[in-house]
Amino acid sequence: MEDYKRNAILVLKDGTYFFGRFVGHKGETWGEVVFNTGMTGYQEILTDPSYHRQIVVMTYPHIGNYGVNSFDVESNSPKVSGFVMREVSNYPSNSDAEKSIREYFIENKIVAIDRVDTRKLTRHIRDNGAMMGIISHKVDRVDRLKEEVKELPDMVGLDLSVEVSTKESYTLIDVEDPIYNIVALDYGVKWSILRLFAERKAKVTIMPYTSSVDDVIKMKPDGIFISNGPGDPGATLHAVRLIKDLIGKFPIFGICLGHQLISIALGGKTYKLKFGHHALNHPVKNLKTSKIEITSQNHGFAVDPNTLPKDVEISHINLNDKSVEGIICEPKNIMAVQYHPEAGPGPHDSRYLFDDFISMIK
Repeated sequence: MEDYKRNAILVLKDGTYFFGRFVGHKGETWGEVVFNTGMTGYQEILTDPSYHRQIVVMTYPHIGNYGVNSFDVESNSPKVSGFVMREVSNYPSNSDAEKSIREYFIENKIVAIDRVDTRKLTRHIRDNGAMMGIISHKVDRVDRLKEEVKELPDMVGLDLSVEVSTKESYTLIDVEDPIYNIVALDYGVKWSILRLFAERKAKVTIMPYTSSVDDVIKMKPDGIFISNGPGDPGATLHAVRLIKDLIGKFPIFGICLGHQLISIALGGKTYKLKFGHHALNHPVKNLKTSKIEITSQNHGFAVDPNTLPKDVEISHINLNDKSVEGIICEPKNIMAVQYHPEAGPGPHDSRYLFDDFISMIK
Protein backbone atom coordinates (compact mmCIF):
# COMPACT_ATOMS: atom_id res chain seq x y z
CA MET A 1 0.00 0.00 0.00
CA GLU A 2 2.96 2.34 0.53
CA ASP A 3 3.32 2.64 -3.24
CA TYR A 4 -0.06 4.34 -3.51
CA LYS A 5 0.24 6.80 -0.64
CA ARG A 6 0.54 10.51 -1.32
CA ASN A 7 3.93 10.91 0.33
CA ALA A 8 5.20 13.94 -1.62
CA ILE A 9 4.21 17.57 -2.01
CA LEU A 10 5.00 20.31 -4.52
CA VAL A 11 4.70 23.82 -3.08
CA LEU A 12 4.78 26.85 -5.39
CA LYS A 13 6.04 30.31 -4.47
CA ASP A 14 2.50 31.75 -4.52
CA GLY A 15 1.44 29.26 -1.83
CA THR A 16 -0.37 26.82 -4.11
CA TYR A 17 0.47 23.18 -3.44
CA PHE A 18 -0.13 19.75 -4.95
CA PHE A 19 0.22 16.31 -3.37
CA GLY A 20 1.82 13.41 -5.20
CA ARG A 21 3.73 10.15 -4.86
CA PHE A 22 7.49 9.67 -4.98
CA VAL A 23 8.55 7.47 -7.89
CA GLY A 24 12.22 8.35 -7.72
CA HIS A 25 14.62 9.57 -5.08
CA LYS A 26 12.71 10.44 -1.91
CA GLY A 27 14.39 13.74 -1.16
CA GLU A 28 13.81 17.47 -1.32
CA THR A 29 14.60 19.74 -4.24
CA TRP A 30 13.81 23.19 -5.56
CA GLY A 31 13.74 24.99 -8.88
CA GLU A 32 11.65 27.03 -11.27
CA VAL A 33 8.50 25.05 -12.11
CA VAL A 34 7.84 24.91 -15.87
CA PHE A 35 5.73 22.65 -18.06
CA ASN A 36 6.68 20.75 -21.22
CA THR A 37 3.94 19.67 -23.63
CA GLY A 38 5.97 17.04 -25.48
CA MET A 39 4.41 13.57 -25.74
CA THR A 40 7.84 11.94 -26.04
CA GLY A 41 11.47 12.83 -25.44
CA TYR A 42 11.50 12.62 -21.66
CA GLN A 43 15.02 11.15 -21.57
CA GLU A 44 16.45 14.03 -23.59
CA ILE A 45 14.55 16.49 -21.38
CA LEU A 46 15.93 14.93 -18.21
CA THR A 47 19.53 15.28 -19.45
CA ASP A 48 19.24 18.70 -21.15
CA PRO A 49 21.53 21.18 -19.32
CA SER A 50 19.10 24.00 -20.15
CA TYR A 51 16.74 22.51 -17.54
CA HIS A 52 19.28 22.96 -14.75
CA ARG A 53 17.55 24.41 -11.67
CA GLN A 54 14.09 23.70 -13.09
CA ILE A 55 11.34 21.33 -12.00
CA VAL A 56 9.73 20.03 -15.20
CA VAL A 57 6.03 19.18 -15.33
CA MET A 58 5.12 16.84 -18.18
CA THR A 59 1.63 17.57 -19.52
CA TYR A 60 1.31 14.25 -21.35
CA PRO A 61 -0.42 11.97 -18.83
CA HIS A 62 1.67 8.79 -19.17
CA ILE A 63 5.47 9.01 -18.98
CA GLY A 64 7.99 6.19 -19.28
CA ASN A 65 6.19 3.98 -21.82
CA TYR A 66 9.31 3.27 -23.88
CA GLY A 67 11.78 3.07 -21.00
CA VAL A 68 15.31 4.48 -20.88
CA ASN A 69 18.43 3.67 -22.89
CA SER A 70 22.07 4.73 -22.80
CA PHE A 71 22.20 6.75 -26.03
CA ASP A 72 19.21 9.16 -26.10
CA VAL A 73 20.97 11.59 -23.79
CA GLU A 74 21.95 15.25 -24.12
CA SER A 75 24.69 15.31 -21.47
CA ASN A 76 26.60 12.97 -19.19
CA SER A 77 24.00 13.05 -16.38
CA PRO A 78 20.46 14.22 -15.54
CA LYS A 79 20.21 17.99 -15.15
CA VAL A 80 16.61 18.66 -14.05
CA SER A 81 16.03 19.62 -10.43
CA GLY A 82 12.80 17.63 -10.29
CA PHE A 83 10.27 15.84 -12.47
CA VAL A 84 6.47 15.87 -12.14
CA MET A 85 4.05 13.52 -13.93
CA ARG A 86 0.43 12.43 -13.90
CA GLU A 87 1.28 8.74 -14.12
CA VAL A 88 4.59 6.91 -14.47
CA SER A 89 4.87 3.71 -16.51
CA ASN A 90 6.33 0.74 -14.66
CA TYR A 91 6.46 -1.57 -17.69
CA PRO A 92 8.29 -0.09 -20.69
CA SER A 93 7.71 -1.60 -24.12
CA ASN A 94 10.52 -0.84 -26.56
CA SER A 95 13.31 -2.91 -28.09
CA ASP A 96 15.89 -0.27 -27.10
CA ALA A 97 14.79 -0.03 -23.46
CA GLU A 98 17.52 -0.97 -21.00
CA LYS A 99 15.59 -0.11 -17.84
CA SER A 100 12.38 1.50 -16.64
CA ILE A 101 12.19 5.21 -16.01
CA ARG A 102 11.62 4.54 -12.29
CA GLU A 103 14.87 2.59 -12.13
CA TYR A 104 16.57 5.50 -13.89
CA PHE A 105 15.14 7.99 -11.38
CA ILE A 106 16.35 5.95 -8.42
CA GLU A 107 19.82 5.18 -9.86
CA ASN A 108 20.43 8.87 -10.59
CA LYS A 109 18.76 10.20 -7.43
CA ILE A 110 16.24 12.27 -9.39
CA VAL A 111 13.44 13.65 -7.24
CA ALA A 112 10.41 12.60 -9.29
CA ILE A 113 6.73 12.42 -8.37
CA ASP A 114 3.52 11.30 -10.04
CA ARG A 115 -0.19 11.12 -9.14
CA VAL A 116 -0.21 14.92 -9.52
CA ASP A 117 -3.08 16.76 -11.21
CA THR A 118 -0.76 18.02 -13.95
CA ARG A 119 -3.63 19.53 -15.94
CA LYS A 120 -4.55 21.80 -13.04
CA LEU A 121 -0.88 22.53 -12.31
CA THR A 122 -0.14 23.41 -15.95
CA ARG A 123 -3.10 25.78 -16.16
CA HIS A 124 -1.97 27.43 -12.94
CA ILE A 125 1.51 28.05 -14.36
CA ARG A 126 0.03 29.23 -17.66
CA ASP A 127 -2.21 31.75 -15.90
CA ASN A 128 0.21 32.87 -13.17
CA GLY A 129 3.59 32.34 -14.77
CA ALA A 130 6.54 30.05 -14.09
CA MET A 131 7.64 30.33 -10.48
CA MET A 132 9.93 28.72 -7.95
CA GLY A 133 8.77 25.60 -6.18
CA ILE A 134 9.86 22.91 -3.73
CA ILE A 135 9.23 19.16 -3.90
CA SER A 136 9.40 17.68 -0.42
CA HIS A 137 8.50 14.66 1.68
CA LYS A 138 7.30 16.98 4.46
CA VAL A 139 3.64 16.63 3.54
CA ASP A 140 2.54 17.65 7.03
CA ARG A 141 4.56 20.90 7.03
CA VAL A 142 2.83 22.88 4.32
CA ASP A 143 2.99 26.21 6.14
CA ARG A 144 6.73 25.86 6.73
CA LEU A 145 7.35 24.94 3.09
CA LYS A 146 5.34 27.97 1.98
CA GLU A 147 7.74 30.17 3.91
CA GLU A 148 10.83 28.35 2.62
CA VAL A 149 9.82 28.67 -1.03
CA LYS A 150 9.39 32.43 -0.64
CA GLU A 151 13.11 32.68 0.16
CA LEU A 152 14.22 31.05 -3.10
CA PRO A 153 15.81 33.30 -5.74
CA ASP A 154 13.82 33.89 -8.93
CA MET A 155 15.31 32.89 -12.26
CA VAL A 156 15.81 36.53 -13.26
CA GLY A 157 19.36 37.49 -12.31
CA LEU A 158 20.73 33.94 -12.07
CA ASP A 159 23.85 33.03 -14.05
CA LEU A 160 23.56 29.23 -14.12
CA SER A 161 25.84 28.51 -17.07
CA VAL A 162 28.84 28.37 -14.74
CA GLU A 163 27.24 25.38 -12.99
CA VAL A 164 26.86 23.24 -16.13
CA SER A 165 29.79 24.30 -18.32
CA THR A 166 32.72 21.96 -18.80
CA LYS A 167 35.75 22.69 -16.65
CA GLU A 168 38.23 21.68 -19.37
CA SER A 169 38.21 21.69 -23.16
CA TYR A 170 37.35 18.40 -24.85
CA THR A 171 36.17 16.81 -28.09
CA LEU A 172 33.08 14.60 -27.77
CA ILE A 173 33.19 12.98 -31.22
CA ASP A 174 36.32 12.07 -33.18
CA VAL A 175 35.70 13.00 -36.81
CA GLU A 176 37.74 11.17 -39.43
CA ASP A 177 39.39 13.62 -41.84
CA PRO A 178 37.53 16.71 -40.59
CA ILE A 179 37.02 19.55 -43.04
CA TYR A 180 36.04 22.27 -40.59
CA ASN A 181 37.33 23.33 -37.18
CA ILE A 182 34.67 24.75 -34.85
CA VAL A 183 34.96 26.00 -31.28
CA ALA A 184 31.83 25.53 -29.17
CA LEU A 185 31.62 27.78 -26.13
CA ASP A 186 29.89 25.65 -23.54
CA TYR A 187 27.16 27.25 -21.46
CA GLY A 188 25.20 23.99 -21.28
CA VAL A 189 25.60 22.45 -24.74
CA LYS A 190 23.40 19.57 -25.90
CA TRP A 191 25.19 16.59 -27.36
CA SER A 192 22.79 16.27 -30.31
CA ILE A 193 24.09 19.63 -31.56
CA LEU A 194 27.64 18.27 -31.52
CA ARG A 195 26.52 15.14 -33.37
CA LEU A 196 25.04 17.21 -36.20
CA PHE A 197 28.26 19.19 -36.58
CA ALA A 198 30.20 15.91 -36.70
CA GLU A 199 27.91 14.61 -39.47
CA ARG A 200 29.02 17.64 -41.49
CA LYS A 201 32.72 16.73 -41.08
CA ALA A 202 33.33 19.39 -38.47
CA LYS A 203 35.70 18.82 -35.59
CA VAL A 204 34.21 20.57 -32.57
CA THR A 205 36.26 21.55 -29.54
CA ILE A 206 34.04 22.29 -26.55
CA MET A 207 35.57 25.04 -24.41
CA PRO A 208 34.60 26.17 -20.88
CA TYR A 209 32.90 29.42 -19.89
CA THR A 210 36.22 30.61 -18.44
CA SER A 211 37.82 30.73 -21.91
CA SER A 212 39.37 34.02 -23.03
CA VAL A 213 39.45 35.45 -26.53
CA ASP A 214 43.14 34.46 -26.74
CA ASP A 215 42.26 30.88 -25.78
CA VAL A 216 39.77 30.76 -28.64
CA ILE A 217 42.08 32.36 -31.20
CA LYS A 218 44.79 29.81 -30.39
CA MET A 219 42.43 27.08 -31.61
CA LYS A 220 42.39 28.69 -35.09
CA PRO A 221 38.69 27.95 -35.60
CA ASP A 222 36.79 28.36 -38.84
CA GLY A 223 33.74 29.36 -36.84
CA ILE A 224 32.38 29.80 -33.32
CA PHE A 225 29.28 28.13 -31.88
CA ILE A 226 27.59 29.72 -28.83
CA SER A 227 25.63 27.02 -27.02
CA ASN A 228 22.30 26.73 -25.29
CA GLY A 229 22.14 26.70 -21.51
CA PRO A 230 20.20 27.63 -18.37
CA GLY A 231 19.64 30.87 -16.49
CA ASP A 232 19.15 34.54 -17.26
CA PRO A 233 21.12 35.72 -20.31
CA GLY A 234 21.17 39.23 -18.86
CA ALA A 235 23.16 37.88 -15.90
CA THR A 236 25.61 35.88 -18.01
CA LEU A 237 27.89 38.87 -18.52
CA HIS A 238 31.18 36.94 -18.80
CA ALA A 239 29.81 35.30 -21.95
CA VAL A 240 28.60 38.60 -23.41
CA ARG A 241 32.05 40.16 -22.95
CA LEU A 242 33.74 37.23 -24.70
CA ILE A 243 31.28 37.25 -27.60
CA LYS A 244 31.82 41.00 -28.09
CA ASP A 245 35.55 40.31 -28.44
CA LEU A 246 34.91 37.53 -30.97
CA ILE A 247 32.46 39.43 -33.19
CA GLY A 248 34.08 40.32 -36.50
CA LYS A 249 36.92 37.85 -36.03
CA PHE A 250 35.03 34.64 -36.86
CA PRO A 251 31.63 33.54 -38.21
CA ILE A 252 29.33 32.93 -35.23
CA PHE A 253 26.26 30.70 -34.79
CA GLY A 254 24.15 30.57 -31.63
CA ILE A 255 21.24 28.48 -30.37
CA CYS A 256 18.79 29.30 -27.55
CA LEU A 257 20.84 30.96 -24.75
CA GLY A 258 23.51 31.48 -27.40
CA HIS A 259 21.00 33.43 -29.48
CA GLN A 260 20.19 35.64 -26.50
CA LEU A 261 23.83 36.22 -25.57
CA ILE A 262 24.72 37.15 -29.14
CA SER A 263 21.77 39.56 -29.27
CA ILE A 264 22.93 41.26 -26.07
CA ALA A 265 26.52 41.44 -27.37
CA LEU A 266 25.18 43.18 -30.50
CA GLY A 267 23.35 45.77 -28.37
CA GLY A 268 19.97 44.14 -27.75
CA LYS A 269 18.16 43.27 -24.53
CA THR A 270 16.19 40.27 -23.28
CA TYR A 271 13.07 39.86 -21.15
CA LYS A 272 11.45 37.07 -19.13
CA LEU A 273 8.57 35.21 -20.74
CA LYS A 274 5.53 34.53 -18.56
CA PHE A 275 5.80 30.74 -18.69
CA GLY A 276 8.36 30.16 -21.42
CA HIS A 277 8.35 27.93 -24.46
CA HIS A 278 8.90 24.26 -23.60
CA ALA A 279 7.48 22.06 -26.35
CA LEU A 280 8.13 20.13 -29.55
CA ASN A 281 5.56 21.81 -31.80
CA HIS A 282 6.00 25.60 -31.89
CA PRO A 283 5.31 27.05 -35.36
CA VAL A 284 8.07 29.41 -36.51
CA LYS A 285 8.05 31.47 -39.70
CA ASN A 286 11.23 31.91 -41.70
CA LEU A 287 10.86 35.50 -42.87
CA LYS A 288 13.20 35.04 -45.83
CA THR A 289 11.46 32.00 -47.33
CA SER A 290 7.99 32.51 -45.78
CA LYS A 291 8.05 28.80 -44.89
CA ILE A 292 6.66 27.55 -41.58
CA GLU A 293 8.86 25.29 -39.49
CA ILE A 294 7.60 23.17 -36.59
CA THR A 295 10.24 23.51 -33.91
CA SER A 296 11.45 22.18 -30.60
CA GLN A 297 11.78 24.91 -27.98
CA ASN A 298 13.05 25.28 -24.43
CA HIS A 299 13.57 28.81 -23.14
CA GLY A 300 12.22 31.18 -20.51
CA PHE A 301 13.66 34.42 -21.92
CA ALA A 302 13.34 36.14 -25.29
CA VAL A 303 15.00 38.96 -27.23
CA ASP A 304 13.27 42.35 -27.33
CA PRO A 305 13.03 43.20 -31.06
CA ASN A 306 12.84 46.94 -30.35
CA THR A 307 16.36 46.93 -28.87
CA LEU A 308 18.21 45.33 -31.78
CA PRO A 309 20.51 47.59 -33.84
CA LYS A 310 19.74 48.39 -37.47
CA ASP A 311 22.32 46.02 -38.93
CA VAL A 312 20.62 43.06 -37.20
CA GLU A 313 17.80 41.46 -39.19
CA ILE A 314 15.07 39.36 -37.58
CA SER A 315 15.05 36.11 -39.57
CA HIS A 316 12.41 34.04 -37.74
CA ILE A 317 9.35 34.76 -35.58
CA ASN A 318 7.13 32.59 -33.39
CA LEU A 319 3.61 32.41 -34.81
CA ASN A 320 2.06 31.85 -31.38
CA ASP A 321 3.25 35.04 -29.67
CA LYS A 322 5.26 36.85 -32.39
CA SER A 323 8.45 36.67 -30.30
CA VAL A 324 11.87 36.77 -31.97
CA GLU A 325 13.05 33.29 -32.99
CA GLY A 326 16.11 34.15 -35.06
CA ILE A 327 18.48 36.90 -36.14
CA ILE A 328 21.06 37.48 -38.85
CA CYS A 329 23.81 40.09 -38.92
CA GLU A 330 25.32 39.65 -42.38
CA PRO A 331 28.02 42.35 -42.09
CA LYS A 332 29.49 40.48 -39.11
CA ASN A 333 28.84 36.90 -40.26
CA ILE A 334 26.45 36.11 -37.41
CA MET A 335 23.36 33.90 -37.33
CA ALA A 336 21.37 32.69 -34.33
CA VAL A 337 18.04 31.07 -33.49
CA GLN A 338 16.05 30.96 -30.27
CA TYR A 339 14.65 27.47 -30.86
CA HIS A 340 16.45 24.13 -31.18
CA PRO A 341 17.06 23.15 -34.83
CA GLU A 342 18.84 19.97 -33.73
CA ALA A 343 15.57 18.92 -32.03
CA GLY A 344 16.59 16.14 -29.65
CA PRO A 345 13.71 15.59 -29.15
CA GLY A 346 11.44 17.03 -31.80
CA PRO A 347 10.93 17.61 -35.54
CA HIS A 348 13.83 18.09 -37.95
CA ASP A 349 12.38 20.95 -40.02
CA SER A 350 15.21 23.35 -39.18
CA ARG A 351 18.36 21.26 -39.44
CA TYR A 352 19.24 23.16 -42.62
CA LEU A 353 20.60 25.86 -40.29
CA PHE A 354 23.67 23.72 -39.62
CA ASP A 355 24.29 23.61 -43.36
CA ASP A 356 23.81 27.38 -43.54
CA PHE A 357 26.49 27.86 -40.90
CA ILE A 358 28.87 25.52 -42.71
CA SER A 359 28.30 27.59 -45.86
CA MET A 360 29.07 30.73 -43.87
CA ILE A 361 32.46 29.43 -42.70
CA LYS A 362 33.59 27.98 -46.06
